[in-house]
Amino acid sequence: MPAVTAPRHVADIEREIDAARRGGPLRQIVVPPCPELLTRLQQAMAEAEPDLGEVARIANADVAMAATLIRNANGALFGDAVPVVSVGQAMNRLGLQPTAALMTAFLARHAIPVRSAQLAGFWEQSARRAQALAWVATQLPGLSPELAYNYGLFCHVGLPVLMQSVRGYAGTMMEAQARRDRSFIDTENANHRTDHAVVGALTARAWRLAPAVMAAIRLHHSLESLGSADTEPEVHTLVAAGLLADYLLARRDGLAPDPEWEHYGRAACEWLAISADDMTHWQASACEEDALEAA
Repeated sequence: MPAVTAPRHVADIEREIDAARRGGPLRQIVVPPCPELLTRLQQAMAEAEPDLGEVARIANADVAMAATLIRNANGALFGDAVPVVSVGQAMNRLGLQPTAALMTAFLARHAIPVRSAQLAGFWEQSARRAQALAWVATQLPGLSPELAYNYGLFCHVGLPVLMQSVRGYAGTMMEAQARRDRSFIDTENANHRTDHAVVGALTARAWRLAPAVMAAIRLHHSLESLGSADTEPEVHTLVAAGLLADYLLARRDGLAPDPEWEHYGRAACEWLAISADDMTHWQASACEEDALEAA
């Protein structure tokens, strides 16, 4: 399924994924089941007024997850504040959305463990991208930080799923990273008849993530159509914001921008209506120690 033939509308992408799952290359892909606690969390957060007690019960159902929340609530971002000792206190300090984000990242990481050296640090980097995207969303009118966070967290989830499911995928990753004559996903498709964008969308669909997140994952390397009329605007916004977040993280880390930013960064900024002054401010913010983690 080469990227150039990818469907664009959310409903078309859903049909593509379902058809490939029934009788195509996705039949061999084993998607780990969505954790029950994450399903409960998604249901709780989907309510107009989420039940804080239910979120706390979900957090307390896993001792390690509860400890993660408490540790983050006692982190450096909160300075010399009195230490919290319970999930309820941690939720009050962190806020509901950051609490849900941390829980989502914890549950995803444990449901899809990464054991390959080629993907070392995968979930740490995914969490950084998610935090950066949530920060970007606070700077843009109309983009939900929760939606942006989930897109950032799961954007490349197809990589570990492929690593677990497909024989020889580790070699494909090495080849794809080394080749200069074709793109990463073109190499994936040549070797396995699918790629991490498709498998990531499959995982998002199986885990009942928001349809816009699923579609953005599917299209995050199909940047040649950014802003086209045949994709929902919310999907374009997620894809463009993701490209921007990766650029800001690279700036903060002193790394060269990704080649995709060089080719499509201007189109992303135009779609997001980001001015030159905005970019100057955002780049300065990206270089601050905790700016992208404070959303």
